[in-house]
Amino acid sequence: AHHLRSIAAHPEQFEPAQAEILGGVAVDLLTAALAQYLDIEDTLSPEARHTALRARVVDFIDRHLDSDELSPRSVAAAHHISLRSLHRLFEAQATTVAELIRAKRLEQCRRDLGNPLLRQPIQAIAARWGFPDKAHFSRLFRAHYGRSPQEYRTAVTRQDR
Repeated sequence: AHHLRSIAAHPEQFEPAQAEILGGVAVDLLTAALAQYLDIEDTLSPEARHTALRARVVDFIDRHLDSDELSPRSVAAAHHISLRSLHRLFEAQATTVAELIRAKRLEQCRRDLGNPLLRQPIQAIAARWGFPDKAHFSRLFRAHYGRSPQEYRTAVTRQDR
């Protein structure tokens, strides 16, 4: 459901050529959900089981982004799979599990830094989303968004005026 809602909420992020791929993923997810509900998961194709597990992993990551314990190892343990199986699950993706967690956390930081109602210190925002080291966070943020957290916050504040 999370995956389908994100597609419906932001269809502009996809090219028309991706529609067939997205449709296949949606069918696999719905099939897996129904199979789980009917307790017949063992009848699913390996691709459908793979897609469904990856969607559950991403949903788990989204729900636990603010946890200090979130790591590839904790994600694997929560899904009762080995760390190697978790990494294999994401082999075809353009990112690793650790990179996905980091990117999602950076996006939450960016969102909070751009929120004019949330005037917390940058370090507090970074720490809340799993970046306790100020210098490390600043380097990651700059590498990902092309400017420092303070520069980003200042630019967003100027736009709101």
